[in-house]
Amino acid sequence: MHWPGTPIEQHSSFTPPFCPWPKCSRHRHPAGFRFRSRGYYCTRRRRRVPRFQCLTCRRGFSRQTFATSYYLKRPELMAPAAAGLLAGSAHRQIARSLRCAPSTITRLSARLGRHGLLLSARCLSELAGKLDEPVVMDHFESFEFTQDYPFGVATAVGAQSWFVYALDPAPHRRAGKKSPAQNKRLASRPVRNHRGGYTGSTRRLLTSLVKLPAPGQPLRLIGDGHSAYQRVARQFHARHPIRLESYPNPRRGPRGSPRSRQAVLRDRALFPVDALHGLVRHSMAHHRRETIAFGRRINALMERFFLGAVWRNFVKGLSERKPDHHTPAMKVGLTQEPWSWRRLLSQRLFFHRESLPPEWEQLYRRLWLTPLGRPNRSHELLRAF
Repeated sequence: MHWPGTPIEQHSSFTPPFCPWPKCSRHRHPAGFRFRSRGYYCTRRRRRVPRFQCLTCRRGFSRQTFATSYYLKRPELMAPAAAGLLAGSAHRQIARSLRCAPSTITRLSARLGRHGLLLSARCLSELAGKLDEPVVMDHFESFEFTQDYPFGVATAVGAQSWFVYALDPAPHRRAGKKSPAQNKRLASRPVRNHRGGYTGSTRRLLTSLVKLPAPGQPLRLIGDGHSAYQRVARQFHARHPIRLESYPNPRRGPRGSPRSRQAVLRDRALFPVDALHGLVRHSMAHHRRETIAFGRRINALMERFFLGAVWRNFVKGLSERKPDHHTPAMKVGLTQEPWSWRRLLSQRLFFHRESLPPEWEQLYRRLWLTPLGRPNRSHELLRAF
């Protein structure tokens, strides 16, 4: 995958590859793109930033338009904020360390999550027709705003590479035993749009995954025997061949008791996705079992999950005990070496130039609503989209 090794801001001889304005015909189709230089401007730190003009739409832009830090007053905060979010720190803790306002970290978290979402979409496009390993699938359980609003995150992880291929949220009803007071409170809560729950989430996830195997090859899936997985796989099998291996969750004894053979087989088959879920619990403050840093809105939760996915794929090595510094992206052939946060954020990705699943487009625009989380602000900035 073509990706710059140094940030765009530091390119001394930068040449714009396309027009950054979405309504221009040379935005999605850069063939024949022509521009001219229009001088430069100086930043507060006395850095000269060249300006350009598109000869098709006559719109002006600069080198900074192609940088991930566009429109930021403190661009140096992006990399340490991203590292802090994946180090188990909450927004206020990161803000104290970087000497900025907590709202600054909240806005940076949203921007970083959108960048991770677009990078994940580009990875899917690069890997189309190249998948040669089974995919382990399971739902990660969390909640938004209150435990009365639980939701799962369908995660698809490579069985051999541990590459995180796709994510999809699955809001669902609260399960388990509930007291009369809890039932009364649930009845007074606003109704959420579950968007199909586990079944809808699995269907959306498989829609993205069936494009990855080579032509004529089946999609090999490994799951825990969830009824939604089997039901959706049967629906897809008529159009796309899918081989689903199920390892149901067996009954377990008290803590410390020996595992049964079924438990050993299940844990061995689903280890890649279980390891990812454990890493998410450990590395993200808002996904811990007991925390005051819980997520308030499903859009923000998914943005941070996508940020964690690209960190797992490109930055973090497979193992820190062995150690094995190969990343999942190296295993699937996307990169040749591990990336740093600096390289991961070296280039801006444009929404209208990437091929996104419909649900990912809604997550990018922040259109998944949390009834109790008013106001649900969408992302519709004209010049910072």
